Amino acid sequence: MKPYLLKETNWKKLQSHRYELAVLPWGATEAHNYHMPYGTDVIEADEIAAEGGRKAWENGANVVVMPTVPFGVNTGQSDIYLDINLNPSTQLLILRDIIEVLNRQGLKKLLILNSHGGNDFKTMLRELGLKFPEMMLFTCNWFQALDKTKFFEESGDHADEMETSLIMYLNPELVLPLEEAGDGNEKKSTIHGLQEKWAWAERKWSQVTEDTGIGNPKKASPEKGRLYFDAVTDKVAELMKDICDAKPDQLYR
Repeated sequence: MKPYLLKETNWKKLQSHRYELAVLPWGATEAHNYHMPYGTDVIEADEIAAEGGRKAWENGANVVVMPTVPFGVNTGQSDIYLDINLNPSTQLLILRDIIEVLNRQGLKKLLILNSHGGNDFKTMLRELGLKFPEMMLFTCNWFQALDKTKFFEESGDHADEMETSLIMYLNPELVLPLEEAGDGNEKKSTIHGLQEKWAWAERKWSQVTEDTGIGNPKKASPEKGRLYFDAVTDKVAELMKDICDAKPDQLYR
């Protein structure tokens, strides 16, 4: 039993133990190029949260990792078979119910460990923070925690070299040979403001990429995945420990 994983702990333990921080991993279920599983974001969320939780726990953080939410916002992928969508309004309702439980039971800190680019919890936490003023609410995108250029040669943001390397390390049996992967070519917007990234519109996924990937995965390797996984879980663990140690009235200096 790992005491920092809620799915593995039991009522005998929790009759007496109380945690300082709850971590909610949140993924998505969607196509990841030709060679990667639909559960890529869920696998990444599970493994990074668990390993980050282990490192934080062993460093003295009183943290519990909850089971991963497997569905995310996939509104731009409605025509891609079995890409499962949760609307942001649905996510808000789910979050509200979870936060209500934590707040009622005295667990006043929550970190959402986000594993999917289509999820954006910041505005939700602004609203929920008003409803639950005693709660300390945090969100992070683990895939933005590090400079990927230090680990990978090809850029991208979906089923790219980074994600492929991670799953090759974590679940190699779920990755097809790289010669079966698409190149992950991304068509660029014709609108200058979107090209320059100071304007935004949702990408229509099937118009942007033919293979559902963005970023060439062909240089991926398990060793690159291992090195990145070790580094990113160090960062996640540090964040968990910092939040555990934080006092509500001493957040700024």
